[in-house]
Amino acid sequence: MSDSEHFKFSNSVLFAPLIGVLTVWSVYWIELLNGTNFNEFGIYPRSLAGLKGIVLSPFIHGSLEHLYNNTIPLAILLAALFYFYKSIALRVVLLGIVLSGVITWGIGRTSFHIGASGLIYVLASFIFFKGIITKHFRLVALSLIVVFIYGSLLWYIFPVKEGISWEGHLGGFLTGLIFALVFDAKVPKPKKYDWEREDYNEADDPFLKHFDADGNFIETPHFSNQESESEDGLQIRYIYKSSEKTDDTEKT
Repeated sequence: MSDSEHFKFSNSVLFAPLIGVLTVWSVYWIELLNGTNFNEFGIYPRSLAGLKGIVLSPFIHGSLEHLYNNTIPLAILLAALFYFYKSIALRVVLLGIVLSGVITWGIGRTSFHIGASGLIYVLASFIFFKGIITKHFRLVALSLIVVFIYGSLLWYIFPVKEGISWEGHLGGFLTGLIFALVFDAKVPKPKKYDWEREDYNEADDPFLKHFDADGNFIETPHFSNQESESEDGLQIRYIYKSSEKTDDTEKT
């Protein structure tokens, strides 16, 4: 499969980020409409009641600023994931939510952990490490773009700021790295020319037969009559006729 056939636009590239963004914004809108707070549905570490937050926490945000800061990277990274890794994109998202949530539940502080940033770290980490592992030039370029745009996210897997769930970020980062190592993504192999193969023999190359040992071009001789036999045994006869030019122009 060529690059153009593998890396092509599909409906999932548009609908996946659209569904993700609409979902998180709808949940926040319901909170505002009803005057409620869904923080208690977040991850509460090492408690049975807090297990429900493993699935629900990515859709809950504490403020409009929190929601806005997560919206753009979530949309961009989901679109990139479904475009470049469509064969495993859904698994990365669904299992990423679960595994990063479990890690947060296990190592987090005794507080409610909410927000889609854990999933964002899963996506950024996976896209970066998977591109480096595959060594495909397009995916490596994508990894570099992710580093350029979201490289500063790395600082927030450490407790550098109060009120931020660095445990959720760390859980997402580790999850993305694990998935990059474990999941096998279908990537088109680069085209390999005949001269790049290990069994290549210069003597059998029909193009090189037109050149001598010094690199001079050898003109192929032409015969008036030439016969050749095709692979299926059909005999083909070529007849070459030279045409003589006559000058019928009258000069005065």
